[in-house]
Amino acid sequence: MTEQRSEAKTRLDTVGVAATDPDHQQPWADLGLKPDEYANIREILGRRPTSSELAMYSVMWSEHCSYKSSKVHLRQFGDNVTDEMRASLMVGIGENAGVVDIGDGYAVTFKVESHNHPSYVEPYQGAATGVGGIVRDILAMGARPVAVMDPLRFGPLDAPDTHRVLPGIVAGVGGYGNCLGLPNIGGEAVFDETYAGNPLVNALCVGVMRHEEIHLAKASGAGNQVILYGAKTGGDGIGGVSVLASETFESTGPAKRPSVQVGDPFQEKLLIECTLEIFAEDLVVGIQDLGGAGLSCATSELASAGDGGMHVWLDRVPLRDSTLAPEEILMSESQERMMAVVTPENVDRFLEICAKWDVDATVVGEVNDSGRLTIEWHGESVVDVPPRTVAHEGPVYHRPFARPSWQDALQADRAEDLPRPATGEELKQTLLRLVASPNLCDKSWITDQYDRYVQGNTVLAQPEDSGMVRVDEETNLGVAVSTDCNGRFAKLDPYAGAQLALAESFRNVSTTGARPLAVSDCLNFGSPEDPDVMWQFAEATRGLAEGCRALGVPVTGGNVSLYNQTGQTAILPTPVVAVLGVIDDVTRRTPSGFVAEGQQVYLLGATREELSGSEWAHVVHGHLGGTPPRVDLAAEKELGDILVNASRDGLVDAAHDLSDGGLAQALVESCLRHGIGARVWLPDDLDAFVALFSESAGRAIVAVPRSEEVRFTDMCAARGFPHARIGVTDGRGEDALLDVQDQFSVSLGELRAAWSATLPAALG
Repeated sequence: MTEQRSEAKTRLDTVGVAATDPDHQQPWADLGLKPDEYANIREILGRRPTSSELAMYSVMWSEHCSYKSSKVHLRQFGDNVTDEMRASLMVGIGENAGVVDIGDGYAVTFKVESHNHPSYVEPYQGAATGVGGIVRDILAMGARPVAVMDPLRFGPLDAPDTHRVLPGIVAGVGGYGNCLGLPNIGGEAVFDETYAGNPLVNALCVGVMRHEEIHLAKASGAGNQVILYGAKTGGDGIGGVSVLASETFESTGPAKRPSVQVGDPFQEKLLIECTLEIFAEDLVVGIQDLGGAGLSCATSELASAGDGGMHVWLDRVPLRDSTLAPEEILMSESQERMMAVVTPENVDRFLEICAKWDVDATVVGEVNDSGRLTIEWHGESVVDVPPRTVAHEGPVYHRPFARPSWQDALQADRAEDLPRPATGEELKQTLLRLVASPNLCDKSWITDQYDRYVQGNTVLAQPEDSGMVRVDEETNLGVAVSTDCNGRFAKLDPYAGAQLALAESFRNVSTTGARPLAVSDCLNFGSPEDPDVMWQFAEATRGLAEGCRALGVPVTGGNVSLYNQTGQTAILPTPVVAVLGVIDDVTRRTPSGFVAEGQQVYLLGATREELSGSEWAHVVHGHLGGTPPRVDLAAEKELGDILVNASRDGLVDAAHDLSDGGLAQALVESCLRHGIGARVWLPDDLDAFVALFSESAGRAIVAVPRSEEVRFTDMCAARGFPHARIGVTDGRGEDALLDVQDQFSVSLGELRAAWSATLPAALG
């Protein structure tokens, strides 16, 4: 061991060596840096970087960490925040996660991030460490994590690679979250051929804290100690997501398994409880989790956001692999690690708490007022950099973008012109085919692998429109969260597609009775070096920013995931939007399924002949073309107010949004949830097929008790909002019917058989 260290030391690329050996060849291109980026690093430092400095800049200037291709567009999110939106926003974009005030002294933090490429390379560990990473982001804000969600995208259900990645990804999400004791309360599982070879694994976490418990990532106070605690640092995840998420996969290329982190949820559980006890005793000045870019990120971001100076003794970092070189230690993305800044008088108590929870903790650095981040290895200086140049002043690209040459032809190819069913029997068969399709079928094969009710505060979970958890057991204050995106809509019109994703998530939260409050997003796109893709990104970002302003919900943070393509095939543009809402009393929430017979079924909102990008066009015709449904954000906001007020006043017993599959799918899901049938009559002014399968936005169905019908309709009429009684709940059990009068009848048993068989038949 001593000989190894001695040999490593003689080979050490120190700051002094770098200054006297300017022509030393360095593998900057292999680390993902462009020629001008490497030249910029040399200009910043006034010399060539050491190998350790090169490692830090390469991971921190990667697409995943620096947002170099997207930050010029992301500024719109801040620019579109109004004073009214700021009223509840306690921490916005720029920290580990956003924080919003939900009342009664409580704050909630939430964020959604991606772990796409690692989950393709190693499905179980990629997905598991995605969950672990987002949980630590929430923990670092000072909050106790209380729930997770998982928006997922896969290739075709019958594709061999889907059968490789899907079981492992689902097992990774469930295994890590279940071991942490966090309920998985929602998400999505969507299938499309563009995700073959590039699945999307987005993970969301929600945390709760009191206002005074918010913590930020900054290293302030000269003389304060920097403590690394949690798991030891290993060779797994060197470069990790920083490198994997910053390049395009080739259809035929080597697997990158060494780059995928390995998670230990039991270590993370200890880390969570240890950190929360440290917070309770107010022992930290600043804190940061170690995720993408590992120590490179934690040290540079803490120093950059604080007083600007920090010295680190890298040889003090506890290692699982003693042969790691300094640059490998700095790049390692080993999981379950945190870094805290602690005043000298609190260090002993901090270490005592860590020892109590069997969590390794080591003082590895000290804050100073030098304005530099300096790192030494066995007494030799290997890093001496201005920390802001690493963490916050990386490259900024104004990537060229232009409306694709094929966009007009795509939009001209309307699904409204496709052959459609005409008879009642054809409508019935279309319904049965759609409810059994991969995107609309029962997802319990996936969700049954997740613990949805651990901790005892889950109020709503899959397959409800939104997940909901109780925050305060005395007052029943709670929050609801939904994630949504229709990538087909975004392909047809990225601006409208992003707003439709926002509107659907906003609507899903409103149907539960929660008032939408804030947004987090995970923007999944192809290569930013493709002007077509950058146009999609620019349009979607613009649409989302302007949509959030119109709905009065600020973007609090999120994630950009680019280079999601295999070879030249980019994924559908997939701007996943998470909306969080607050509800004063979770006992008054509105479920999505019909709960009793004899209730009046009302359709809210206007239905138009809007079939392009629909599930019907996708499943029946394999078609994608036309323009997506019209967006009317004023109507969405009005609908949201109606749903929230109706829930609060006890006017509705069930509410379900209309989105994928239209009215037909919403009726099926509402009936199957609790085994309650329905008799439905379709509006006379609409073609029966359009009435059932149009995917017009801004719509919902509600079940209204007879005793509240007048009050409910008066409320809608007073607002001038379209509403029509279209049915009544009728019958109970598998023999009960969904009876679309003058068209067809189908038993709930037949519907359930079609709806529930698809995933088990495909996946076993």
